[in-house]
Parts: sequence; C-alpha cells; structure tokens
Amino acid sequence: MNKFTETSMSKWLSLLIVSSAIFLAVIDIFIVNVALPAIKLGINGTNGELQLVIAIYLLGYSCFLITGGRLGDYYGRKKVFITGMLLFTISSCFCGLAQSGLQLNIARFFQGISASLMTPQGVSYIQVLFPEAHERVKAIGVYGIIAGSASVIGQFLGGLLPSLHTALEGWRLVFFINLPIGILALITSAIFLHETPRDTSQRFDYGGVLLLTPALFCLIYPVIQGRELGWPAWSLVMLVASVVLFLLFSRDQRRKVSAGKAPLIDARLFSYRDFRIGLYASIFYFLVQEPYFLITGVYFQDGLRVSSATAGFYFMFQGIGYVIASILSVKLVHRYGKKVLQGGIFIMIIALLLHIFFITTPETSTLTYISILFVYGVGCGSVLPSLLALSLKGIPHQYAGAASGTYYTAQQSSIALGAGIVGGIFFYYIGNTPVPADYLPAYSIAVIVSILLLVAVNVCLYVMPE
Repeated sequence: MNKFTETSMSKWLSLLIVSSAIFLAVIDIFIVNVALPAIKLGINGTNGELQLVIAIYLLGYSCFLITGGRLGDYYGRKKVFITGMLLFTISSCFCGLAQSGLQLNIARFFQGISASLMTPQGVSYIQVLFPEAHERVKAIGVYGIIAGSASVIGQFLGGLLPSLHTALEGWRLVFFINLPIGILALITSAIFLHETPRDTSQRFDYGGVLLLTPALFCLIYPVIQGRELGWPAWSLVMLVASVVLFLLFSRDQRRKVSAGKAPLIDARLFSYRDFRIGLYASIFYFLVQEPYFLITGVYFQDGLRVSSATAGFYFMFQGIGYVIASILSVKLVHRYGKKVLQGGIFIMIIALLLHIFFITTPETSTLTYISILFVYGVGCGSVLPSLLALSLKGIPHQYAGAASGTYYTAQQSSIALGAGIVGGIFFYYIGNTPVPADYLPAYSIAVIVSILLLVAVNVCLYVMPE
C-alpha cells in the first residue's frame, strides 16, 4: 500500500502540516501591512524603506518561487519544506531583531526566499496525498481556507501586537510570532511527513534565475527608492538595465524551448489566449490588491489617527468579507462564468469610492469603517479565487505546473511593483513632512489610480473567452 494513502487521518494531518507554509507566507504579508506605521517609528525609517518592507519580501518570494517548486521535485519535497521552514523561522527572528531599515529589509528579502522554498511544496504534496479528484478538491478547499484565515488573522494581529506594551517593542512581535509556529511545523514535519520520490530528469534553469532575479530587482528597487531620492542617475540606469535584462531573459527562455531544455518560464504558454489575457488581468489586479493595505493602513493610522489595534479590528472585516465571498463565488463561477469576477471588480471600485467619500475624518463611525471594508472584501473574494482557474482553463495538462508557477511569479512581482507605483504616488503627495490634513488628497489620488487599474482588469475579463 502506498505510504501516502495509508490512513485518511495521516493524509489530512500531512495536509495541515504543509499548509503551515502558506499560513506563514500569507500572514507575514498581511500582518506587516497593518503594523507598518509602528515599524516605521520603531526603526526610524523612511517612506521608501516602508514600501520596501512589503516589496523586498515579495521580490525574494517571486524570484525563486518556480525554482522552489523544482527543488522539491529534484531533492525531495520533505527536505526542501523543512529547509524552507527553518530558514523562514530564522529570518523572521532577524527581522524582529533589526535596528534599522536596511537590516530589516535584508532579513525580509531572505524571508521571502525561504517562503518560496516551503510554499510550493504544499501544493505539490496535495497532488501526491490526494490522487482521487473528489478528495483533492476538498484538500484544495481546506488549503484555501487556511490561506484565507491567515489573511484575517494577520490583519487583526498586525494591529493588536504593536499596541502591546511588553519587554519588547510591540512591532517586533509581528515577526517573533512566527517562531513558535515555525518550530511546531518543523517538529511535526520531521516526525509525520513522508518524503516524496525524487525527479532528477530535468536540470535547473540556473541561467534563467540569474537573469530574472536582477531584472525584477532593477525594476522594483528604483521605482521605490528613486522617487524618494529625486530620481538620481543610478535609478534611471537600473530601470534601463531591467529592460535589457528582461529582453535577454525572454530570448534565453525561447532558446531553451527550441533546444528542448526546461526553461524557467515556458514561452509556449503565451500562445494560449486565455492564459495570456488572464495573466494581464492578474497583473493589473495585483498592482492594486496589496498596495491597498499599504496605503489604507497608513492613511487610517497616521492620517485619521486610528490606533493600530482599532485598524486591525477594521481590516478584519475586510478579511471576513473576502472569506465569505470566496466560498460563494467558486460555486457561482460554475454557473455564471467570468460575470462573477466582473461583478466583483465593480464592487471593489464602488467600495474604493466609498473610502474616499465617507472615511474622511477621525469622527468617522465604526459602522462606516467595517461596512465599507466588508464590501471591499466581498469584491476581492469574488475575483481572486477564480482568477487563476480562468487563466489556466485552456492550458494542456502537461503545461499546468509551468503555467501555475509563471502565474504566481507574475502575481508576487506585481504586488511588489504595485507597492512602488501606487504606494509611491501616495507618499509623493504626502511629502516628507506631512500633517494629517495632507493624507486625504494623497489617498484619494492613489485610490483613483487603483480604480483605473481595476477598470483595466475588467477590460481584460471582457475580452477573455467564456
């Protein structure tokens, strides 16, 4: 009997163990969002360093996500999962010990890399543990619920922990909270998780990684730091270098496909119209999704003088709206198709307009906050769970792994770039010496840019085949 199918209990226990990776990876995005004002104060950081706290983590995550999946295939998923979890736990501690913006962002970059090692193993283990289609659907549902729960818990804790008065500064607990979860995951995975067979039939595309990583870095870093420093010459040189590196990367990947080698991103995927349009839609969407939490968290706390604990409480309702809508939307998409996603984008746009018209003063009522954030979460939950499925629906089975890896790389890269673009617009209009009155105009401009990006998402969905 296959050791992966010995008992039902062992399969579901293994699923919970590997789901700890996506739980930590997601919670570390959302928990930091709400805690950013406290982090800035704690490290005496700049607005650019604040944006990098988000972007640099996602940069490390996106650059090595595909590689992380292939490392699991090549060396065994248990080994790579444990290695990634160990490095994530250690780098989280270094984040909590950081004394400056530079130290924190270096640790965040390695935290992102370690997340890219452990997270792909969870999806791979689901394929191995649940070979039957009906069980796999349930397992993916549990996996998605854990990820969604992490976003809600992260938003709540990101507000609560910085407000605590302990021997440590409260914002440091945002990172140290990963320590007990990481240790528990390491112990249980070492004892209960079975190793998977190795697949050494394909070599790693080291050349692709060495081209893609600096290309993304040369694009995202100057977008964030260049704005804050007045666009010095080095920032413009890096932007030009990113274009050159992306062109070289594209040429390198096509050459490897022609030579019958395994590229990092298979260029043949872009010949499928569903995937190509879906990828464009996801890029526009994720340029908005994560920056929303960045600018809204700062606007609430620094502009409207909402406490971090209260802000976390408000954001929790966005997460609740997301979880409820995501469960319902998956069922509705089977009946109504892409119209569900288009409706979700429309709800997000309405909710963003409600933000800038009704959440405007420190006297704004609690009911107004939680109602508007809940509606925004409903819009997000109507779009995000099915966007990947629509993008991959026309992809042949043999390209499914490469397509999902490419999609997630574009997703994380777009989030990081969005923190630089939308976040950069917000911080540009605030200036270096802001007063609370400056925040609403700056926030409104950034929100309008986000709305235009969401309109672009709906245009992509409109032209996507049913």
